[in-house]
Amino acid sequence: MTSIILALVIGAAFGAVLDRVDASNPSYIGKMLNLTNLNLAKTIMLAIGTGSVLMFGGQMLGLVDVGHMSVKSAYIGVFIGGLLLGAGWALAGYCPGTGVVAAASGRRDALFFIAGGLFGAAAYMLTYPSWKASGLLDSVAGGKVTLGAVPGAKYDGLTALPGDLLGLLLGVVFIILAFALPERIIGTGPVTQPAE
Repeated sequence: MTSIILALVIGAAFGAVLDRVDASNPSYIGKMLNLTNLNLAKTIMLAIGTGSVLMFGGQMLGLVDVGHMSVKSAYIGVFIGGLLLGAGWALAGYCPGTGVVAAASGRRDALFFIAGGLFGAAAYMLTYPSWKASGLLDSVAGGKVTLGAVPGAKYDGLTALPGDLLGLLLGVVFIILAFALPERIIGTGPVTQPAE
């Protein structure tokens, strides 16, 4: 029961942060994707970079147990799914997490987005045997692998580079990019907040 309560508290806090940085506003997402307002992209990069530095730095210092690391299998279907997710994100202005946050903050259009996602998940579940038989769900590149080998992890590395050091360096690169990116790439003048 404690883990469920902790998950709800962390989820609510994460949702509040997503709402606070306007990640639940489809107009703001659209401005990020058409490169006219990169503030959200900068926030995302800073969050990923900080999380990476904390996780891999913590592993190197022995503060984070590498046994908690979870790596998803690589297969052709997941790459196709990623492209579909990106296209859906661009069209709807929501990804699954931000759609739920938008619905919780009162956006009715997000309810249709969530219903569409649930319908898509149900359709995938019902047609899963066909997808499995197609070979699109067969592992590629070794299946569950990381870019570099992490000491103590049960996953192989694609390269001989130390995975924790690589993760730390990539995190620092993301943080630097978050601060180095301009507020916009397309357009001139001051960046304005999109209308609700």
